[in-house]
Amino acid sequence: MAELKSYMEAGRIEAGCDEAGRGPLAGPVFAAAVILPPDFRHPWLNDSKKMTRLRREALRPIIEREAVAWAVTAVSAEEIDSLNILNASIAGMQRAVRLLGVKPDFLLIDGNRFKPFDTLPYATVIHGDATFASIAAASVLAKTHRDEMMVRLSEEYPQYGWDRNMGYPTADHIDAIRKYGLTPHHRRSFHPKQLEPTLF
Repeated sequence: MAELKSYMEAGRIEAGCDEAGRGPLAGPVFAAAVILPPDFRHPWLNDSKKMTRLRREALRPIIEREAVAWAVTAVSAEEIDSLNILNASIAGMQRAVRLLGVKPDFLLIDGNRFKPFDTLPYATVIHGDATFASIAAASVLAKTHRDEMMVRLSEEYPQYGWDRNMGYPTADHIDAIRKYGLTPHHRRSFHPKQLEPTLF
């Protein structure tokens, strides 16, 4: 695995931004922004989807402790239905950037879509979470914070198995929706093929 890049341009403050939870049927989409010191290295750091849950959870406090600044936000299922998932993801990343304790000079955005805001220059980077350390760190924070919330929500709605499926359209989650219906945390704009659209 190639080593992640510390920055796109030396000498400026760059914040990496990523989201987690675009595909689930339930729960918020989470977004994170992270500014890392240029000398930050960790052998486990990578795209969070390529890491084990245990490694993500072990890296989270390291990132939060050693980052120059970090922020995580959640965009609710209701807002996702109102904005659509792409716009909700972008809004979440923008909000996370605004919450940073240090203002960045430049944003590194995972993916290929973003919207200008606050006059901040940015670059979208396809597979950015496997390219830049700051985006990878943001992916870890977004994913771990979201998983933590889904486990917490599963205590209120144990029949949906959110502590295992994190709200994604697994067979057990779809069966639970068919049996128990929808919760306030389900996204009404997501229509699994296995379910009658009238449920949503």
